[in-house]
This record gives sequence, C-alpha cells and structure tokens, in this order.
Amino acid sequence: MNEKKTCDIIIFGGHGDLALRKLMPALYHLFHDGYISQKSRIISVSRDEYSHEEHISLMEEKLKLNLKDNCFDEIFFNSFKEHLYYVKTNLTDSSSYTGLAQLVSECPDNERINYLSTSPALFGKICKSLNDLSLINEKSRVVLEKPIGRDLASSHVINKEVARHFDESAIFRIDHYLGKDTVQNILALRFSNMLFAPIWNAQYIDHIQITIAESIGLEGRWDYYNEYGAMRDMIQNHLMQLLCLVTMEPPCSLDGNSVRDEKLKVIRSLRSIEGDDLKTKTVRGQYSAGAIGKEYVPGFFEEEGGSPNSDTETFAAIRADIDNWRWNNVPIYLRTGKRMSKRYSEIVVDFKEIPHSIFPNKGACIESNKLVIRLQPEEKISMFIMNKIPGLTDGMRLQKVELDLNAPENAPRVPDAYEHLILDVVRNNPTLFMRLDEVEAAWIWTDKILDGWKEQNMKPKSYPAGTNGPSASIAMIEKDGRSWYE
Repeated sequence: MNEKKTCDIIIFGGHGDLALRKLMPALYHLFHDGYISQKSRIISVSRDEYSHEEHISLMEEKLKLNLKDNCFDEIFFNSFKEHLYYVKTNLTDSSSYTGLAQLVSECPDNERINYLSTSPALFGKICKSLNDLSLINEKSRVVLEKPIGRDLASSHVINKEVARHFDESAIFRIDHYLGKDTVQNILALRFSNMLFAPIWNAQYIDHIQITIAESIGLEGRWDYYNEYGAMRDMIQNHLMQLLCLVTMEPPCSLDGNSVRDEKLKVIRSLRSIEGDDLKTKTVRGQYSAGAIGKEYVPGFFEEEGGSPNSDTETFAAIRADIDNWRWNNVPIYLRTGKRMSKRYSEIVVDFKEIPHSIFPNKGACIESNKLVIRLQPEEKISMFIMNKIPGLTDGMRLQKVELDLNAPENAPRVPDAYEHLILDVVRNNPTLFMRLDEVEAAWIWTDKILDGWKEQNMKPKSYPAGTNGPSASIAMIEKDGRSWYE
C-alpha cells in the first residue's frame, strides 16, 4: 500500500485550457477517491487578476462543465475547495514569484510538484525563477507537457535549461496516452499471459498497425499546429510510445528504468528512413474542405488564422521497421491525421494466416487472427478468431467472431489518463514517463524523416476532410499486400 504523501501541487498556467479541462478534474477525482492526502494543496499560478473567491468560482464552473457522467458533487466540492489556492504571477519575471514563495513557505515539509502547463518556451524561465527563490529542494519534482521542442536541437536546449535546476530523476515528461488503462493493459496482456508470450514475434505476427485519427480540425490553434504538424505533434511522441510498448522486450521488472531501458532499445533499433525510402515508406497529407458527417468543414488553409503558403502536414503515414531478432521483416504501420472520417485510436496486431486450410468454407477465405486494442473513444480489447457457424449446414462453414477481453460492465469508473499520471508523480513513480535519452533517440529518428521531406521537397498530398487521408497512404500499405484496418 502506497503511503499518501502530502504535496503542494503547483500548476503553472493554472487557468489554461489543459489545467481546467484535464488537470483539475483529475485532481478532483484523486481527492474524492482518497488517493491524495487531505493535507495536500493545489496551487494555481497564472498572470490573471483573480481574487481567491473568483478563482474558486471559476474552478467550480469548469468542474461542472468538464467532469464526465455528472460526477460533480456539491457537498464534496465544499470540502475540495479548501485545498484550492491561487497566486497571480508573471512567469517570465522572477521577482513576481514572491507570493508563491510565501505560500509555499507556510508548509515547508510538503513535497512540491511543479506542473508546467505552459508553452515549452517558458520551461527554463520557470525553473530558473523557482531556483532563484529557493523553491526547489530534494522533495521537488517537475512535470513537463509536450511538445518539448520541435527537433533534437531545440529539445536539447529546453531539457538542458530544466536540467540546470532539477535532477533527471525529478523530471517527469508526460505523455497522456501512457496513462490510459488500456495502454497499460498492453503490458499485462504481453507479460502475464503465456497465451501471447511465445507468439509475440516475427514467426507468428504478420504486421502491426497503430492509428490515431482525429475528426476535429485545429480549434483556433492554427499558428501552433502550423509550427509542428502531425509528425512532431503526434508521431514523435504518442505513436512512438505505443510502438515501444507493443514491441519492447520483457523488462526485468516494472520499475521506471527497467521499462524505459527496453523502450529505448526499440527506438534505437528503428531503421532510418532516408533517400528513396522516404517516397515509398512515408506519406504526408493536408486536408482540404469536406464534410464530417453532414457538416461542411473548411480546409487547412481556410481555418481561422490560416495561410495558403503553408506546407505543414496534417496527416502522416509511415512504414517503420525494427531491426532486431524479434521483429525482423514485421512492418509497423503508423498513421495519424486531422479531419479524418471519425475519431479513434487503436493498435491492430495482425497474425499470420494459417499455412493450409482444411475447410472448404464455400469459397470464403479464412481471415487472419487480429488483436485489436482500442484506446478511444472507448477503451476496449478484442480478439478476432475463426469459429464454426452454428447449425446443420453442409460442411463446416466458418465465420469471424469477436472475443471481448474487457472488464465487466459493472466495473468501477475507469480513471482518466491524467489521474493515473498525476498520481504516479505524487508517488514518485517514473515508469510511464519519458527519460531524456528516450526523448532524444525519438527525435533523432524523426528528424531524419523531417529533414528528408524538406531536402526532397516532398509536399503534402491533399485529402478531403472526412476521409482517411490521401490515397497514397492506401497505396503505401497495399503495395506490401496489406490493407488498413477500418
């Protein structure tokens, strides 16, 4: 049983979208369910001119809006609000941190979790200010939200600035996908079931697909997205982390460094995609006007703040190969995009076909077995196998059936990803967070693709909003004799 630690959870950018939409609801649930000491405090830091009462009112309003399934409890909020504090601070001015220093000094023995829910450009300045006012001690930790840079060089600068004031063991680089129950269940499936352990390799698996599809556009963030694009915003972090969990070797334990050591080996084993391979193993796309359902939506250029001169990709598809014994000649297809036909994230492990069929099956083919791990909108795991069609038919006819590997419907509420991750920071458990060498290895692989696109002037191919990307992404996988799982 983990001892509950008394913490000051300090949220920089505490009135921003992420803090109000994700972090505060997660903290509400953690306090409500008793996972965090009732002596802990949540300190929101922002440059807004708010009184304490106005801050409490804002938190109540946003919790009512953002808590799912009518979880807001008026009676509980009356006690929860006693943990809420607000400090107006100019994050770029060290002298403005005196109010925060005074508040923190009132509970000097509390562990300090500094959650930087701000632009990465401010990470170094915030850490320096904390150090200047002696607000960092041996019980301090810092949480960094992505994106940490837009390439290896800029990432190195940001991480170096933070490392001047925090040891690597105290730095928690967050990827919210790793907090999802189903993502963590990948480890349970792979390493606690003898059913999967001996067949999780190139001898039995034909290929793997990882898709993160979004139906939304840019939601007023055109300038930000234009700076990063699908490759930097999604593949370098979210899809890379999922790829690692699906393909890594068994760690010797679940402690932070054992898991991250194995993930690092995967990233370093990824085959570089350069030269002619860029045109056959990668596809860039950019959405044009179209329809999501029955609603007309504008193209990338036409979004608020858009420019027709941008060649930023809103879609990317990649065939990745891992050069090691376990995964030799097993392609991993990565795909992500904005304004696709629907919102979903999933991993498909497609097993090889049987070598010979003894079933006539009226001409119908025997489909390969598939393990489908759905991450959103709902979290579920399914296994597709062939089974006999019931009845007195002539011969043994087969059909594909789905085995549901999910928790029962009356299971407790599934915690949000941020609940898992914030609690891991409180418990000082770094397993699901990215280590510096892991981040840099991912950038090295990603930068080669980005640099190659630029050098070869590979412009993004247009695809209508409401579709699943440019036709070139279909051609990329079909030339290997495979198809995207839809």
